[in-house]
Amino acid sequence: MFIGIPHELEAALIDRSLPTWELDGPYLAQSTMKEYRTELRATPRFEETAATLHHALTGEGGGYAVLRLGSLAKALGSDDDRFLRLATAFAAEVAVPFSPFPRWPLWKDIGVKVDKDPGKSSGIGYNAFHMDLVNGTLPPDYSTLLCVRPDPLGGGPSILSDAHAAVARLSEDSRALLAEPAYNYGTFFDLFGVGEEYKPFPILDSSDPGKGFVRFTAKMLERSELGQAHAEAARELAEELVQGQVSFMLQPGDYLIVNQRRFLHGREALHSGQDTVPVADRRLLLQLFLRARADNGSAA
Repeated sequence: MFIGIPHELEAALIDRSLPTWELDGPYLAQSTMKEYRTELRATPRFEETAATLHHALTGEGGGYAVLRLGSLAKALGSDDDRFLRLATAFAAEVAVPFSPFPRWPLWKDIGVKVDKDPGKSSGIGYNAFHMDLVNGTLPPDYSTLLCVRPDPLGGGPSILSDAHAAVARLSEDSRALLAEPAYNYGTFFDLFGVGEEYKPFPILDSSDPGKGFVRFTAKMLERSELGQAHAEAARELAEELVQGQVSFMLQPGDYLIVNQRRFLHGREALHSGQDTVPVADRRLLLQLFLRARADNGSAA
């Protein structure tokens, strides 16, 4: 779902300067969220846009959305604090923004490093389907990526796949194996707001079909010790995710929001020749995580 910003709203937001955000631990402060909501709801057609966004993320058949903030990025500058505060305010309409990494700011840079593991988010290779912070007992409910610069050589389309639809296409025996706590991936240290380390974990963490996280990362197929049956079930899921994937290029100012309880995400390889591109011109995304609100409106 690609969501354009109505011209009346764009014009109003370009002239509006939101206050600098404050944090409460790892979370965006409730006072900041209230200020942002008050400011945005005073602009024309904002509530209509927010409702469309909510439906795309949580309505039947939904699970991801791309807010097209390119005109705002062009008018304000994609690296301008005013633009980043507007993107944060849109995110706060969905859930509570937070940073699980105490050593990073609220928004984390994901640039391109040619000497990095190619399969990592900042690498140049294929970044296979995964959910972020898969090995935490409380993974972020939403993972978001704001495109500052796409790959100037034309590579790196985003890929997404409906995780529960992929699971539904598997055999009952495979689903039973995926529900067993047999999987491991990654390290776990110096993190905020994502619970405790989950090791080992089941890929399917809910007995209710179509609900809960699908705790999957294709990288664990190569980097975890799995029995043959569990590995084969995970490979079958990986194949179904690829079969059902959608792919698109993020443009400057595009803001991708992924409901991690429904969709998994990844990225195709960047175009060859990244070492010829100056670092300042390479693909750059900013990442922000969101925690669904509890009933009282605070962070879960």
